[in-house]
Amino acid sequence: MQIQTRDPHRAYAYLIISLCACFLFYKYILQIYPSIITESLMKEFHLTGAGLGNLAATFYYAFMITQLFVGIMLDKYSARWITTGAILSCAVGILLFSQSYSLMGAALSRALMGVGVAFATVSYLKLASVWVPARQYAFFGGLLASAAMAGAVCGEAPLSWLITQFGWRECLWMAGIAGLILTFLFAVLVRDTPPSVSLKKPVNTVTFKDIMTVLKNKQNWLLTLYGGLAFSPLAVFGGLWGNPFIQQAYHLDKMQAASVVSLVFVGLGIGSPIIGVISDKIGDRRQLMFYCTLLSAFSIGLVLYAHPMPVYLMAILLFSFGFLLGAFVLVFTIGKELNSLRLTATVIAMINASDAILDAITEPGIGKLLDLNWDGRMVNGVHYFSLYSYHWALLVLPVYLIAAALLLWCIKDYGQQNEIVSEI
Repeated sequence: MQIQTRDPHRAYAYLIISLCACFLFYKYILQIYPSIITESLMKEFHLTGAGLGNLAATFYYAFMITQLFVGIMLDKYSARWITTGAILSCAVGILLFSQSYSLMGAALSRALMGVGVAFATVSYLKLASVWVPARQYAFFGGLLASAAMAGAVCGEAPLSWLITQFGWRECLWMAGIAGLILTFLFAVLVRDTPPSVSLKKPVNTVTFKDIMTVLKNKQNWLLTLYGGLAFSPLAVFGGLWGNPFIQQAYHLDKMQAASVVSLVFVGLGIGSPIIGVISDKIGDRRQLMFYCTLLSAFSIGLVLYAHPMPVYLMAILLFSFGFLLGAFVLVFTIGKELNSLRLTATVIAMINASDAILDAITEPGIGKLLDLNWDGRMVNGVHYFSLYSYHWALLVLPVYLIAAALLLWCIKDYGQQNEIVSEI
């Protein structure tokens, strides 16, 4: 028996997807905010470049460990209540971070946020697989990135302005209160399945054999590696090191740098659904992903190494960098097509984990490379890194993208031939 993908309660389905999108929005505010208070954090906790990278990466360490269990939990148990608890973990984490005065307290609070946000992407795609018609799944997968990147944009210039006006602790406290409100709404309004969905077996039938089937599929591992290599450069650049580099290389202040870097997320938010629709039309997702990933490497490479250039041109290139990386979201669609529908969350969690793993390695790794090339200069009590240091440290970003593009030729794309039917 197959899942019926048509649902007469369409408006309610959109409400649920919207609340999942709000969680994604919230996730990226939590992920991005350290990039706009790097100087404050380094001064508050007496950090070097590597120390700042490690504090920020605590988020990814917790994310990475939690991601091992996210898919199994969401496939086996109630997505509604598990996701409610995840949002609560995020809210409590940022509330504690706003009141932390020790590095240990800040790191533990950041880790608590990482545990919570590990569920955001997988919850969205899991609930979408049940509530959204299969023929629209790639489009709604693209909207996932739009919601997430809207949060990332708000975590750049708007949050930077609010922090300038009210202080970073006060703003993070308000973000925590917003998370508590979202927790309440999710618990009250969301349901796991629409009345029109009929399942041959209960949803909690994922077995060890099913998990091993997912893990033994070579294509799942290739999709996982591509996902990490393709998305990590955007997360690292937008989440921590992009702002200080733009300030240094293009002589912009914090607000201006945050505004320009936010264009990366605007581009991704716009590009993901558009590329999703194009992929549904042409059917050849792999080739589309290859050219988009390669061109994104070219865009960020110009920003990093072709300066000085006019700010407007740099802004266009950053927008293009994000827009082209919208193709990244297609890995989830391919993963869904290659595996049983009831294992959607398990597969998505596996793919999603690679981003956290590479982010956890790359953010402190770049900080360490910056420290190795540091000439001992201090400005306002904070380590000052030269352009030479940034050029060497950030070289990993285009290298990751080129490697991801080449990896795509090892991935099979079944296009739309497997899109509708997944047997339970």
